[in-house]
Amino acid sequence: MMAYFRLFASFFKIGLFTFGGGYAMLPMFERELVEKNKWITNEELLDYFAISQCTPGPIAVNTATFVGYKIKKNIGSAAATLGVIMPSIVIILIIAAVLSNFADIPAVQHAFAGIRVAVGALIIKSVIKLIRSNVKSLFQAALCIASFIVVAFLGQSPVYVVIGAGIFGFAVGRWGGRKRPYYYFCVENFLK
Repeated sequence: MMAYFRLFASFFKIGLFTFGGGYAMLPMFERELVEKNKWITNEELLDYFAISQCTPGPIAVNTATFVGYKIKKNIGSAAATLGVIMPSIVIILIIAAVLSNFADIPAVQHAFAGIRVAVGALIIKSVIKLIRSNVKSLFQAALCIASFIVVAFLGQSPVYVVIGAGIFGFAVGRWGGRKRPYYYFCVENFLK
C-alpha cells in the first residue's frame, strides 16, 4: 500500500508544481522519476513521452499512466494518473470560483503573462536537453530539423510527424545496412 501512496505522492507533486503541462513537465518528471526514485531510465521517460504524444489525451496524464503501469500494473497506473490530475482539478475548481471576480484586474493579467513566459523558457530548456541527449548522428540531426520545419512552418500535426519519423527511422534501420537494435526485431515479429 505504501508503494501506491509513494507513486500517487510523486505524481501529485509533479502535477502541483509544474505549469504548462506536456513538455514543461519534462524536467520535473525527470527529477522525480529518474533521478530521485529511479523508477525508470531517462531513455524510458523519453519513450513514454513519444508514445504519449501519439495517444489521445494530455501528454502528462498519458505518461503518468504508462509509468504507473510499469511500476505497479493497473493499480499503479490509476494511482499515478490520479496523482498527476488531482492538483489540476483542485486548482481549476478554486480558479473557477474566484477568477471570474479578478480576471479584469491588470495585475492578474500581468501575472498570467509572466507565467506564460516562464513556461516557454521551461519548454525551450527541455527541447535543448532532448536534442543533446538524443541527436547523435547526422541522420538524427537531419530528421530533427525536418520534423521541426514540418511542424513549425508547414503546420502539420506532431502526431503525424512522430509516426512518420518512427516509420522512417525503422526503414533506415531495417534497410540502411547497419546492425539493427533489438527493438527492430520485436517490431518485425509483431508485424508477421
